[in-house]
Amino acid sequence: MADKSKAPTVYIGMTADIMHHGLINVIEVGRQHGRVVIGLMTDGAVSRYKPLPYLEYEHRRRILENIVGVDEVVPQEEWDFVPNLRKFKPEIVIHGDDWCEGHQKIYRDRVVDALREWGGKLIEVPYTQGVSTPRFNTQLRGLGTTSEIRRQSLRRHLDSGELIRVIEVHSPLCGLLAENLAVNREDSVARFEAMWVSSLTDSTVRGKPDIELVDTSSRIAAIDALFEVTTKPLIFDGDTGGLPEHFAFTIRTLERLGASAIIIEDKTGPKRNSLLDGDGHHVQEDIDMFAEKIAVGRKAALTDEFMIIGRIESLILGVGMEDALVRARAYVAAGANGIMIHSRRKTPDEIFEFCDKFREADPDTTIVVVPTQYSVVRESELIEHGVNIVIYANHLLRASFPAMRAVGESILRNGRAMEADDICLPVDELLGMIPNTVS
Repeated sequence: MADKSKAPTVYIGMTADIMHHGLINVIEVGRQHGRVVIGLMTDGAVSRYKPLPYLEYEHRRRILENIVGVDEVVPQEEWDFVPNLRKFKPEIVIHGDDWCEGHQKIYRDRVVDALREWGGKLIEVPYTQGVSTPRFNTQLRGLGTTSEIRRQSLRRHLDSGELIRVIEVHSPLCGLLAENLAVNREDSVARFEAMWVSSLTDSTVRGKPDIELVDTSSRIAAIDALFEVTTKPLIFDGDTGGLPEHFAFTIRTLERLGASAIIIEDKTGPKRNSLLDGDGHHVQEDIDMFAEKIAVGRKAALTDEFMIIGRIESLILGVGMEDALVRARAYVAAGANGIMIHSRRKTPDEIFEFCDKFREADPDTTIVVVPTQYSVVRESELIEHGVNIVIYANHLLRASFPAMRAVGESILRNGRAMEADDICLPVDELLGMIPNTVS
């Protein structure tokens, strides 16, 4: 069309993480009907249904802006097209016909209803045979990742504005579960965006108490095997961080491996797990001493992507909300990229109070919570109070032990294994979990 100013507006929504001829076909159809406006999914919009795109939004936008036939690229902040359609009121929407069935059909129906409001039209382009973006993505992820890409990915998830779910992994097999597990919800696909390497579970699987008995070097060595079979970012439980001089070396090692963050707790003396009853087990570190340790770690880090998160034990020790807030401000001033606030209570009330008060003065610093005790809390509630990361810190290990015990008891009780088959994963499924297993 010669005069684009008088041409109909054609809206095409896409992710465009992997450009292929199927997407070009859709754009070419759009050119035939008018002025093409691409609604480009932001990282946050994509992450509600799919893994984070390989390319950041700005990189994808630049690619599309340089494709012949694309007149404008605008951000689409939701998987749902309707907010943008009502904003731009295009005469035509173009989409592949692959959304006529399946989980995307609800969004197609909403587009049709919205277009009726102003007499717009939906044109559906036949699906390009042999082209599958999900298949391409699966193949790419099967190739693995690099230390740099993995390290940066936690920051990218935070920048998307979505709550980050983190699951504890205590073995590469757990890592495979975290890597691939996804559940369809009504308006999104829920998955774990990151992995947590816990000192509690690292100690427990070795039959050791959680008292910093397992040395950092052996824990870090185990990460290498985990990284062989996963691509997701990792947050490392650094206990107290040890001596400041040792902490600096830990930072460098984790950063080099590709870990995204370390969380250290403001306790001193012989370490005891925070969920043990009795405040006498724990001694909290001096604020200035702990802030100095954070500053040493921040100085040791070579990249801005690697995050140091200070864990505050004030609520655990019963020394009060004000102490927790004072510590949070001091740790952020020392260079902490985030604050983890911990609680032993069965309800999340004091966590909510801390988050609300902290957010009054600091809207940006990452807040991390671990709802092991107050498991009643819903993720939607955490979001309302400004939480950025939720860590399910020991659940896979806690789930595995009762199952193993039940199998062992069944075999002993019955003198054979058949009765335990119903609670065991079939061998072929177990083998299928491992990439490149030869059948």
